[in-house]
Amino acid sequence: MKNIQKTKCASDKKQEGNHMADYSKMKPGEVRELIRKGEITIPTAGMCGGYAQANLVILPKTYADDFREFARKNPKPCPILEIMEGSPEVHDMGEGANLVTDIPKYFIYKNGVKVDEVTDASAYWEDDFVGFLIGCSFSFEEALLKEGIDMRHISMGCNVPMYKSNIQCQPAGVFEGPTVVSMRPMTPENAKKAYEITERYPNVHGCP
Repeated sequence: MKNIQKTKCASDKKQEGNHMADYSKMKPGEVRELIRKGEITIPTAGMCGGYAQANLVILPKTYADDFREFARKNPKPCPILEIMEGSPEVHDMGEGANLVTDIPKYFIYKNGVKVDEVTDASAYWEDDFVGFLIGCSFSFEEALLKEGIDMRHISMGCNVPMYKSNIQCQPAGVFEGPTVVSMRPMTPENAKKAYEITERYPNVHGCP
């Protein structure tokens, strides 16, 4: 089994030169162009305010049906926004976008083992691959910021903290495992407010 899996960032270290730039008011096409040029290689949190963001998983067609069923059984951690087959071109989520060139960093796995990190995955694309765009919690952070809730990873210029929980996903075919959660530190008062805000965004994971 082999797959290409998107990662938000190669590391949590700040990257001088581009982590200070303000991409929040840019359109998605403008940010994708900078990514293709290699000028953005950091997590996309805080970019393109008002637009949905997505995580990416690319798999051989052999495993696509299993993953589709896995996502159906686990809609909260895996809310599918779009599926691409036979071509890396994106349609619904971003006209003119490309799965293998428009993401800051890709982790490449073969037989369950990470073998590479690249900023352009074109060389790995095969005709039988299927791409899944999955709603990302970066999408609701603008709404939290507007309510005065600090997003620490954005203000510090690093990736959002992520943890493997003890909550098991419902298995499907070859796919199983624990739910991965992201964490944003805040006061109890803001946590209550954040719950009320994020429950309005079920397609990008929704509330805790």
